[in-house]
Amino acid sequence: MQQAQAAIILLAHGSRDPLWRRPIEAVAARIRASQPGLAVRCAYLELCEPGLPAALDELTALGALRISIVPLFVGAGRHVRDDLPLQVQALAEAHPQVELRLQPPIGENDRVTALMADIAADTVR
Repeated sequence: MQQAQAAIILLAHGSRDPLWRRPIEAVAARIRASQPGLAVRCAYLELCEPGLPAALDELTALGALRISIVPLFVGAGRHVRDDLPLQVQALAEAHPQVELRLQPPIGENDRVTALMADIAADTVR
């Protein structure tokens, strides 16, 4: 990984059920396949590892200085609205050399909403 290269953290809620992680890891695998030079890590708010701080530490150890945190949430509940911005702010203060960009929840993206609508509508065809 080159110095100052961008990286992505796919952030999800987390679950004790190991099968729950499969879709999150599939997103990471698709990014790696389409953009092999882009570092991507999965992280979880709770109930499984790695947490956000560990994923951030791993990427900074690789030399990443610009990291986009993408919450893989359909909507912005308490975790996304309240907890996550505070956690990212604390991480930014602890890693002043790193530019952290907290993105909106992926479910608020119009492309995701349209795809979910298409998938739901296809169930009655």
